[in-house]
This record gives sequence, structure tokens and C-alpha cells, in this order.
Amino acid sequence: MGGNGFMRGWTHVICGLTLLWAAVAQGAECPGNPDAIGTSRTIVVDPNEHPRIGTMQYGESLPLEDHEVVLTFDDGPVPPYSNQILEILASECVKATYFLVGRMARTYPEIVERIREAGHTIGTHSQSHPLRFQKMSVDRAAEEVEEGINSVTAALGGQAPAPFFRVPGLLRTEAVEHYLAAQHLMVWSADFPADDWRRISSTEVYERALERIEANHRGILLLHDIHERTAEALPILLQELKRRGYRIVHVVPATSDQPKTATVRRQWIRHVRQIWPQVPIYPEVEPELPAPSPASFGFAQAPVSLPPLPGRHRPLRIAARGEISLPPASPWPQQPELPQALPSSASPQLPVPNPQSFSYPDEAPTPWLARRVPIDVVPEINTSGDISRLLMASRYADFGRSGLAQSPVLRGPVVLTRMPHGAFP
Repeated sequence: MGGNGFMRGWTHVICGLTLLWAAVAQGAECPGNPDAIGTSRTIVVDPNEHPRIGTMQYGESLPLEDHEVVLTFDDGPVPPYSNQILEILASECVKATYFLVGRMARTYPEIVERIREAGHTIGTHSQSHPLRFQKMSVDRAAEEVEEGINSVTAALGGQAPAPFFRVPGLLRTEAVEHYLAAQHLMVWSADFPADDWRRISSTEVYERALERIEANHRGILLLHDIHERTAEALPILLQELKRRGYRIVHVVPATSDQPKTATVRRQWIRHVRQIWPQVPIYPEVEPELPAPSPASFGFAQAPVSLPPLPGRHRPLRIAARGEISLPPASPWPQQPELPQALPSSASPQLPVPNPQSFSYPDEAPTPWLARRVPIDVVPEINTSGDISRLLMASRYADFGRSGLAQSPVLRGPVVLTRMPHGAFP
């Protein structure tokens, strides 16, 4: 037993040194960048033996060693960010796996050709990336899958892509997965995402990717090559992964000329520590709108929240038959507090009203206006005799007579100043 343990220990040491030497050699061979992280090794997989991988949804993942990461990119190609990411990968001598959308491949075949020439693995991601794969019939989903493969094949000049497929939005169903397995297609989920499809900054993309890689020490990273934030975060992420001792692994399908990598079953079964929202993933979610500002409603600052009503409140609980019992009503205060009067300085200054706002009638004066005379018929007063005569007339005037309109009289204070026509007193 001791000899077996000794041999196993030496085997692990030799494997570790081999991987380290491969990483150093790859970095040294990267032209123009001796500090590149490079690609440490290539894994050859058989889709028929392992038809579904990625612990975000399945019980298996790639047979990676500690500190090994596989990069995958979805939804492309879309310039300019797909081109920028290709340049970053080339500068770091990194090989990745692409899952291309058929329509994008037909629109930008030159980028698809560039991906192939760089040595990356090309899989497919449906024809039009519908976010309803879990609601589609098998026949309709099959059309999306086959059209996507045909479009990528056309962009590759007739060469078929790898038999790798990733469901749009990771919206899987067992019926579609059985169809894909019958077509000898390997369904790829992922082990952790970077959330780069969300409206977050490139710094957040980098931090989330690194945090999840560090939590698991290995796995398949899900990225998208159609976002600026991803292109900005990728070079920093690769540099930091190398600094922390991580290695990049390339994955290709097995062929008659290239047999599968020898593995044992336990290497494929892993339990990943998930520290991110559960699937499904929606790479084309609606934009997140910010909360409205108080200024949007005309407030200079946020309105003061009202104090809660007195009384005890209990949380809702589910009653019998699914009914929800509401909390008891709060007792109303015996003497509710009246709002305090605003200081005089805070009172609003209202404009002087216009006389036309009152709409004086021409024929039938209202009762409270019956004893008044329109201001434009007040005679000019020059002598004290006229004042006395007007005062006596106003004291004994009979306002019920029909001759009121012809013989107006004055009530109230006497004005000794000529007022302009139409002015309001």
C-alpha cells in the first residue's frame, strides 16, 4: 500500500511539472509577448460519450485539472468587438471555443473565416437566437439548429463546424436535448458566467469572472464577443489569471484522425460552488431603467416620507384555503394632530386678480353688487358742495326703483382722485 501511495504521489508531481512546463513553453512561444498566458494543452472530447456538459445545468463538465479554464464566446460575430477580442486572444496566444449565431455568420463571413484561421473551435448557437427555446416544438427547434449549422457551414466555405451546440439563453428542454443527442451534437452549458450580457461595467465583468473562477479553481467560463465591456475586461482578466497560476485549455472534437483524450469518468463529474443567479440566462434582456429622480417630479429634493400610522402590524400569513389574513386595522388617533400653519414668509404671493375674472353682469347685477356703482361712472368731485349733495343722496336713495341705472348713487368712501378708466380699486 505504501508503494502504491508513493507512486501516486510521484505521478501527481510529474503531471504538475508537465503542465507547468507546457504553460511556460507556450508563453515563451507566443510571438511578441513573452508574458502571455498561452494555451497550456488541448482536450479532445467525444460528443457521443458526454452529450451534455456544464455544471450550471448538468452533472458533468470537462475533465479539467486544478487551475484550468476554458474560454467560450457566444452570439457573434459582430464587429468591431468580435475583431477586438480576436486580437486580444492572438496577442495572448489563447485558443477559445465560439458558439456562432447563423444569421451573424452569414452577415460577417470574413470574421468567421478569421476565427477559423486563428485556430479557435467553432460551434453553433442556433440560426436567430430565439429566447423561447423551452417553448418551441421539437420540429421548430430542429429548424433553428439545422439552419444555424448550415449558415456557419456556408460562412466556412462548406466546412462543417464542430458538433458543439449551446442552447440560446440556456433555455433547455429534455425533448430538444434528446434531438441534439440523436444528431451527435454535444450540448454545452457552462460552469460559471461573467454576466457580461448585463448592463454592467467592464470592471464588474472582470471582478465577477475572477471571483467565480477563484471559487471553483477550474471550469468553463461563459462570455460574449459582441460587447465592448467584454473586450475591455478580457486582457486584464487573462493577465490576472496568469499571475494567479491559471492555465487556458483548448477543446476540440474527436475525429478519425484525432482520437479522444484518455480520461476516467470521475474526472467529468464535479460539483461547482455556485455563487451567481440560477439559469436560465437571457443574453438579450431588456435595458434596466434607473429609478426616477425627485427632480423628475419637480421636487428640489426627495420628498419627506410620512410617519407610519400608530398601531402594531404583523406580517401576512397564509390562512386556511389559501386565503391571506390581513393585519388588524390600526386604531385611529383620538385627537389627530392638525398640520401646523406655515409661517407668513412661506405664504405664496398671489397675483392681483383681473376685473374680468369676476364677469360682472350687464343687466342683472348680483345682490352683493347691487349697492355699488361701476367705477367708470364716478363723477369727478371738485367742491365740498358736491360732496355734501352726494352724501345726502346716497343716504336716502331708494335702490329698488327702476331708475337706478339712469341715476346712479355712490355708497362708501368718497374718492377725491381721478382714476384711470378700467382700473381695479
